[in-house]
Amino acid sequence: QERREEVSFLHREINGVNLILVESQRFSEKLGIYTYTEEEEKMDPWKRKGDGHFDYFATNVLLQKSVLAYGAYHRVTPWCIHCHDGHTALIPGLMREIEGYRHLYLNTKSVVTIHNAGIGYHQDVADLPFAKAITGLPWSVINGSLLNGAFDPFLCAANYATLNTVSENYARELQETDLDSLTGWLGHTLKERGVVLHGITNGIDPDAYDPRHPERLGLPMGFDPLRGDLEGKLASRRLLKRRIDSRSLEGLTCLGEITDDTTRPLLTSIGRLTSQKGVDVLIGALEGLATSNRAFDCLIMGSGEPEFEDRLKALIDIEGLKGHLALLLGYSERIGNLVYAAGDFFIIPSLYEPCGLTDFIAQLFGNIPIVRATGGLVKVRDGETGLSYREHHPNALANTILRALDLYENSPHTLQAMRERAIHLIYERYTWDKVSEKYLALYENA
Repeated sequence: QERREEVSFLHREINGVNLILVESQRFSEKLGIYTYTEEEEKMDPWKRKGDGHFDYFATNVLLQKSVLAYGAYHRVTPWCIHCHDGHTALIPGLMREIEGYRHLYLNTKSVVTIHNAGIGYHQDVADLPFAKAITGLPWSVINGSLLNGAFDPFLCAANYATLNTVSENYARELQETDLDSLTGWLGHTLKERGVVLHGITNGIDPDAYDPRHPERLGLPMGFDPLRGDLEGKLASRRLLKRRIDSRSLEGLTCLGEITDDTTRPLLTSIGRLTSQKGVDVLIGALEGLATSNRAFDCLIMGSGEPEFEDRLKALIDIEGLKGHLALLLGYSERIGNLVYAAGDFFIIPSLYEPCGLTDFIAQLFGNIPIVRATGGLVKVRDGETGLSYREHHPNALANTILRALDLYENSPHTLQAMRERAIHLIYERYTWDKVSEKYLALYENA
């Protein structure tokens, strides 16, 4: 049965850039962007917290058709449309295959950036008649875009657009290594079709995370990691300790505690509590370190799979971690800034990581990253801008944390050299003015 949906457009010009937002009942009725929330589960038990929206594909298609309809109505024909992830990856195909759009967008180029190619991130759909009915694409396109039996927006995009992902190494891993098994072999399927997957490492705006301006970041005191002025880090740790003790954490659920004893380095982690982010490895490493008799505190912020939340809660009271491990369930940008600022080491034990921005943010706060060398995290140079390891195993992470503790106790000048080199490298290679040049070249050649 045919269905029509009404959308509205909101427009505002900001710094000379026209920003258009699309609104519809299908969008506004949802409380979370990608998944159902705890509140939605209470109202409708079948909408389980953390599960993806049942109408995700229809939601995505409505957004994409709205974008093209807006352009048609206003006779806006962009030079290039840059589409992000599977949520918008059908735009190149729609504008080439749907009568009416085909001529309007005849000279419009398109680029599709894959931010995460992992299984569950493709926005694919197994119901092929439904995919055809809701997109309006011909059967030849539907059947030619199948990955493991499902209609895959990334494969569809490959017929019409230039594809890239968010680091050079992740692009290589997807098309040249067995890590592509974690995507359902998307990268190898693209390679078999002769599609080159370009890699451009994401950029960052260092000014947005500059601890010399504490008022913007919610910090109690400014500091300058590049100059070795770290007194503000200590002030941030003391404030964080008080906020945890008083449970004054902007809606976060807080369990456990830490000290403000600066002889004990503070290990930190912020991210989704999922296997992709390596939380199982982090839990195993902490279990091992609990019996090591080494002095450290640890603070973890995030939310995710209930299994991992429960396992982290159980760590709080074990011997060796009790009184030295705090868990902040949820997310707050202001509290997150405080965690970045207070921390000495920032742990990213990902199973795979397309790019990674938290390592950049941590470095700008003088918080030295400890990462698994995968995907975009290889930009952290072991012993130069942070510490890294290769094996995805708790022992490998635990041994790297022990290296970090040794450096904290015996070689603070080495850590300061890492902080300085990391920040210099960000300014040399990864600011958006430099990264944007690579994207402009990609647009030119699309």
